[in-house]
Amino acid sequence: MNVILAKNSGFCSGVRRAVDTAMGADGRDTYVLGEIIHNKEVIESIEKRGVKSVESLEEVPDGATVIFRSHGVPECYYGECARRGIKILDCTCEFVRKTQRIVSEQYALGKTIVIIGEAAHPEVKGLLGWCDNSAYVINSENAELPDFDGKDVSVVCQTTFSVEKFEKIIENIKKQREKTVAVFKTICYTTIGRQAEAEKIAAECDAVLVIGGLNSSNTNKLFEVASKKCANVFRLANADDFDYAKLKNFSNVGIVSGASTPDAQTREVLLKMEEVSTEVKATESAEEEKVVAEAAEAVSEVSSDTAPAEEKAVVEEAPAKEEAKEETPLNPMDAVVAKIDSESKFKKGQIVKATISEATDDGIKILLPFSKSEILLPKEELDCDVYSAADYAGKVGEQIDLLVVELRPSLKLSQKMIKLLQEEEALSAEIAAGKEFSITCTGYNKGGLVGNMGTYQVFVPAKEIRPGYVKDLSKYEGKTLRLRALEIKKDSRRKEIIASQRVILQEEKDAREAAKAAKEEAFFASINVGDTVEGKVERVTDFGAFVSVNGFDCLAHISDLSWTGIDNVTDVLEIGKTYNFLVLKVDKENKKVSVGYKQLQPQPWDLAAEKYAVGDVVHGKVVRIVPFGAFVEVEKGIDGLVHVSQISHERIETPASVLNVGDEVDAKIMALDTAAKKMNLSIKALLPEAERKPRAPREDGEERPARRRAPRRDDGEMSSWSEGASVSTSLADILANAEKNK
Repeated sequence: MNVILAKNSGFCSGVRRAVDTAMGADGRDTYVLGEIIHNKEVIESIEKRGVKSVESLEEVPDGATVIFRSHGVPECYYGECARRGIKILDCTCEFVRKTQRIVSEQYALGKTIVIIGEAAHPEVKGLLGWCDNSAYVINSENAELPDFDGKDVSVVCQTTFSVEKFEKIIENIKKQREKTVAVFKTICYTTIGRQAEAEKIAAECDAVLVIGGLNSSNTNKLFEVASKKCANVFRLANADDFDYAKLKNFSNVGIVSGASTPDAQTREVLLKMEEVSTEVKATESAEEEKVVAEAAEAVSEVSSDTAPAEEKAVVEEAPAKEEAKEETPLNPMDAVVAKIDSESKFKKGQIVKATISEATDDGIKILLPFSKSEILLPKEELDCDVYSAADYAGKVGEQIDLLVVELRPSLKLSQKMIKLLQEEEALSAEIAAGKEFSITCTGYNKGGLVGNMGTYQVFVPAKEIRPGYVKDLSKYEGKTLRLRALEIKKDSRRKEIIASQRVILQEEKDAREAAKAAKEEAFFASINVGDTVEGKVERVTDFGAFVSVNGFDCLAHISDLSWTGIDNVTDVLEIGKTYNFLVLKVDKENKKVSVGYKQLQPQPWDLAAEKYAVGDVVHGKVVRIVPFGAFVEVEKGIDGLVHVSQISHERIETPASVLNVGDEVDAKIMALDTAAKKMNLSIKALLPEAERKPRAPREDGEERPARRRAPRRDDGEMSSWSEGASVSTSLADILANAEKNK
């Protein structure tokens, strides 16, 4: 009898995670919502550890722990657990979680949801809870399609559904609603691969055994697929559920198993097959001689790829050659069982002993306790600086400790990793004592962020990411997290660290605020109005500049930057530079300090005596006109008065009749009082005096009396500024006359 064993058999990664979680959970107060997997033996084993199975969330006490199996649950369950203080161990399959997100997002967009799957399946029931139970569930390609009322339709699929049936149902839906149907093929790629593999094996075998729980959806799909290619397909719930004598007349027998089928059950089936196949092997043993090693490798493994049938190995009996060692030959079925044992006896993270049997250039060959076949341990996995086959040749027969690193897709062992594991455990002890550590976030779920520290799984609850509510967990994927352990769980099956980043960030925030408060207290205790301080310009605004004085921000208002007035702060101060400022106001209650720059700078009038003197001619701009004269800006901050009488030699009615704001004029300084901040100017002093016209005689022939003039003051004292008298001659006329008389 030839045996073809499906490579992709036994627990899928999602099921394995759920089982490992349940087996490693504290049985005192832990509940599984529904059957963890569709396998009676596994469920019984978990219940023996104290973990209880319940049918509804209402059966879980407040404050307890609940395990969500790989099928997933409705969205409302998460909120209910949070409300009741129930801790969640979420083992929802990643493919199911992806489907949940699609359903939720499409429903939020107003789409009509169609779920292709079995309405009674727990996964489908869970998906319905992500769209308010409004979805249509379709299970058959012949099912009558509902009327979608003209709405856009989004279609998802149960992850373990038949690929063939799914495609037929989609074809029917598109025929009805071709333009408004969005299809999301959410079937698990592992499911697709297993179904393709089962189909291939069934086409090449006389009989096929399908192992798995009778209520397992994915196992039922394997049975359906295999039955289409092979006439003799047998369904086994367990190893005792079959009469193996039926196989005696078959030459090629295939074995496939569902995602909920433990490896131990497949092993039991193989052992029972060996019992009935001994007779067949005996009759065929003389036909062909093969070495024991060839027999041990004669297990057929088919993957979901398109490997040619002729490349498959065939399990058959072969007697040992004369030169073989005197030991019980490893028969073909032993080889199959050994393969299953290698995956079931070992646990990830376990340390096993192995015997060195040979040293090669590529590494050392070892024998494991249960195996009669050698395994090559690559030199890269040995705990040595430089590998030398000669050094290890002298160690043949010695035992070494090896760490089980991986079980799938093949067994991986390492000696080097033991040292790393020891270092990891030392680090975990420091972490347990409060040491900060870092990880890269590799993903997230409904409850928080996940990652790894060596062989430890790290979980950061959403509330422990940072202070405040975190809405979008996806933005943390791939980011480095700074963590402190809240709890470390470790047993033979699982190592987990529950950690918090929030406590670190909060501590740092509190430390910064405390340091700031202390610094502010010291600052306000040392600063007073009238102090001259040194400050660095940090930033500027339209209304002033913020200046750092001993690390505290003080405001220098734009009005306190220059005596002459400015439009932009940067006309006086430059960002990044340090200046001296005068403290103008201290508000300790509101933590505000005002400083001034101009107060430490000389005013323009303070320098006027050094720059100007009576008799000097200055150039300026008319900035203001009043009834008694005009003010001329000699420079920023210094204005001089041109009295109406000093504008022209001729009498004028008003300064505005001659001058305009903005006019540029030359004038002579007639008087200067810097203490009083006054300067008297004269325009007419720079103009030539016009010829006087003779006065017309009076009609009575008498001489007109002389006009009384106000006496001039030649003593250099300042006349008071007052509104002047009117004149009739414009400055333009005066200038014209002056030009004539040149």
